[in-house]
Amino acid sequence: MIIRPAGPGDIAAILAIWNPLIRETTVTFTTLEKTPQALAEDIAARGAAFLVMEEADAVLGFATYGAFRSGPGYARTAEHTVILAPAAQGRGVGRALMARLEDVAHAQGIHALVAGVSGENADAIAFHTAIGFQHVAHMPEVGRKFGRWIDLVLLQKLL
Repeated sequence: MIIRPAGPGDIAAILAIWNPLIRETTVTFTTLEKTPQALAEDIAARGAAFLVMEEADAVLGFATYGAFRSGPGYARTAEHTVILAPAAQGRGVGRALMARLEDVAHAQGIHALVAGVSGENADAIAFHTAIGFQHVAHMPEVGRKFGRWIDLVLLQKLL
């Protein structure tokens, strides 16, 4: 398995992992699927802060981060995303991606990483807790998808 920065050749594989979660789950609150053009722009803008793990030329998952909030006071805080293909779950892929992403973030001057996790995603909450994130907030009914309100859990790790 190799962890490396994402590139244009990874777009189709990333979309194949991400868009079904957008369409079918409450892992993310958005209902707007990622497009190849928008993803290409994100990858180009984030550079080393958009990682993929591959095995035998197949993308197993990705991790990235971007601005937590706008404004200079938040410049050293980032919100991350880590998403795995179903076949990659439980194999240490997420842990490895997050460890590398934390190294990249630290090297880029990021002080804190934030995870915004659906309150319905107990596995993601447990995962983040297991890798050292602390539960810092529970925001009832701030997301809405599939006709129902969903809680948001915020977890944070100081680098």
